Amino acid sequence: MPTRLLRLSLRFALPLMLILALSAWLAVPLMDRVTLRWFVRDLDIRSQLLANTLEPPLQEYVPQRMKKKIGQLFDRAVQDERLYALAFCDQAGNTFVKTRTYPDGLGCDAARTDTGEPQSLVRLPRGAVHVAHKPVTLDGQTLGKLVLVHDMSFIERRSADATKYIVAVFALLGVAISLLSVFMAHASWRGWTNTMRGFLRRDFASGDAGAAPPEFLPLMGDLRSMIRDLQAERTTASGNAQGWNPERLRQLLHSELAGDEVIVVSNREPYIHEKNGNRIEVKRPASGLVTAVEAVMRACSGTWVAHGSGSADRMVVDRCDRVAVPPANPSYTLRRVWLSSEEEQGYYYGFANEGLWPLCHIAHVRPVFRSEDWNQYVAVNQRFADAVVKEARTDDPVVLVQDYHFALLPRMVRQALPRATIITFWHIPWPNPESFGICPWREQILEGMLGSTILGFHTPFHRRNFIETVDRYLETRIEAEASTISYDGKLTLVEAYPISIAWPESTTASTAEESRAIVCSDLGLPEDHLIGIGVDRLDYTKGIVERFQAVERMLERHPDMVGRFSFVQIAAPSRSSLEEYQQFAARVRKLAARINARCANGAYQPIVLKAEHHDHDRLLHYYRASQVCMVTSLHDGMNLVAKEYIAAREDEQGVLVLSQFTGAARELHEALIVNPYHIEQGADALHRALTMPRDEQRERMRSLRALVREFNVYRWAGRMLLDAARLRQRERIATRIHAHSRAPLRRVS
Repeated sequence: MPTRLLRLSLRFALPLMLILALSAWLAVPLMDRVTLRWFVRDLDIRSQLLANTLEPPLQEYVPQRMKKKIGQLFDRAVQDERLYALAFCDQAGNTFVKTRTYPDGLGCDAARTDTGEPQSLVRLPRGAVHVAHKPVTLDGQTLGKLVLVHDMSFIERRSADATKYIVAVFALLGVAISLLSVFMAHASWRGWTNTMRGFLRRDFASGDAGAAPPEFLPLMGDLRSMIRDLQAERTTASGNAQGWNPERLRQLLHSELAGDEVIVVSNREPYIHEKNGNRIEVKRPASGLVTAVEAVMRACSGTWVAHGSGSADRMVVDRCDRVAVPPANPSYTLRRVWLSSEEEQGYYYGFANEGLWPLCHIAHVRPVFRSEDWNQYVAVNQRFADAVVKEARTDDPVVLVQDYHFALLPRMVRQALPRATIITFWHIPWPNPESFGICPWREQILEGMLGSTILGFHTPFHRRNFIETVDRYLETRIEAEASTISYDGKLTLVEAYPISIAWPESTTASTAEESRAIVCSDLGLPEDHLIGIGVDRLDYTKGIVERFQAVERMLERHPDMVGRFSFVQIAAPSRSSLEEYQQFAARVRKLAARINARCANGAYQPIVLKAEHHDHDRLLHYYRASQVCMVTSLHDGMNLVAKEYIAAREDEQGVLVLSQFTGAARELHEALIVNPYHIEQGADALHRALTMPRDEQRERMRSLRALVREFNVYRWAGRMLLDAARLRQRERIATRIHAHSRAPLRRVS
């Protein structure tokens, strides 16, 4: 502790001492120049007075050439300790009389500066002297001039004494100020900590923010926010040994929500029924949303309301458009909503994906807003809201609204079911207020979303963007500390809930070696071939072009990798009817073909582009067979491919290269984080991943797997549902209190 206090004191004292030393160093020459001017002026005055005193005798002695008298006069005058020597020079400039101390080299001519001005200070071997030349006249005729020489050594002695005095004063001043500063710093710190400790003990727990001094209010807000997050984490952790799993989630529903009804709403359905000849096949869509939410629904049961888009979807539903899923082991109900091609074009392809999608992603694609698309968006949101109300068996269900397709639905459901707990999760980024402001219907979208009880985003950054957007465009009451927005008499909790995946409890899939053999056989590659993998929808936000460019750049920098490394890009076609996506798909294919042609070597292809859907089991083989997985999204809410790759690597090998513009980058710090726009950086990261020692791979992957295992999708859902349970309990208590206050009082006899 004393050492720490000493270091703290030195942090105050050393800079102060340095400043004072610098001040003294600058002050000493300045004082020398000032005092020198003072002394020179004083000697000029003294010389004039002496000349005036000596002039009358000289007027008498000089014409009579009485050298002896003049010498005696000069000897008496130089008895003054400061007057060093005297001399009288005649009109010819010759020394007529001088004292014994008069310097030989001084002569009768006055020293001159470079500009021709007389110079009073002369430097002699014995030291500096002050020389004054005063003319002596008689009846207007010049007899000669009197030369007075004053000793300047006393000035140098005084200057040295002054320097010592100044240094001593500054030193004492520095010590005094340093001690005072350290004392005041310690006193202030002790007072600050005591005040903070007392406030925390006395008032913080009770939430009395008004009791805090004004300077503590910002800190109190930060502390409350941190404590709220820690409490939420502690609540959702619920025991390190057990962890979060489907059974835990079911227990939470029954204990905290008393088995309350859960309804999920999303555009994409978790299972698609397609006709294949005379058979009906069941497919799982390539969607991070479906991957996350479907695992939760298996644990919670309930009803999932989604758009029925499969060619055989109508053939398998009952008369209420319901079907039990999953097909092999039904655990919840899928309620399908049918849309016409015009509705789908306007609501989904138009407003949602040509408008909101590019608006919320910084991918430099201009959003398109059309009134007819907006009208379809409103109508379809109302259609889904009606389906939710129809499926609800109680007046207070828990409704989980998923993503940007249903920004208006929360308020629509709220109007029909005022007691419902509506949790809206926005799976994509939320832009800053300026960017969102270009949407012509920004106020309506914000109002619709604020119909939610809880509004979730992937990251605190997106949450702050939303709150700032609401503050910009709506008249609301925002409680920043509690992260709540009050609008139209309803309170919405806005929080960050980073989504994840369902951690595989056990696997029957092949080992990494077996998967590698399968993949290499399919691709026609030797088993020692290096493989990179990318799994995305064919979307311009996923950074596929930048990824290919990084692969090309890596091969340019490291020619030894040509023929030894191939990058497999699995790109599921997406929104193919939109022109922007068609152009992007063509660009990706063209770039892959160019790189392959450039690096052609027999059958070798550095880029293997598979623009087709792959089921989950097939993807597991690619994950396990690859040395590196590249996720280079230009902007992404979370990106679950990164977490799926980590979960698949049971061998604790492989390296994840991850874009800094994904929500996952805020959690997966052991990945190689890159800027996807920086092609050289991506190339270097790819090469580093391919050459990383196995021990380092194991250390990184082990840490990543532990994090994803703990922070899985059940924890994500559990935290939201716990917040919902808390708010529902608060609402029910408030309802009882309100009902009790309105009941008539009974007379007591």
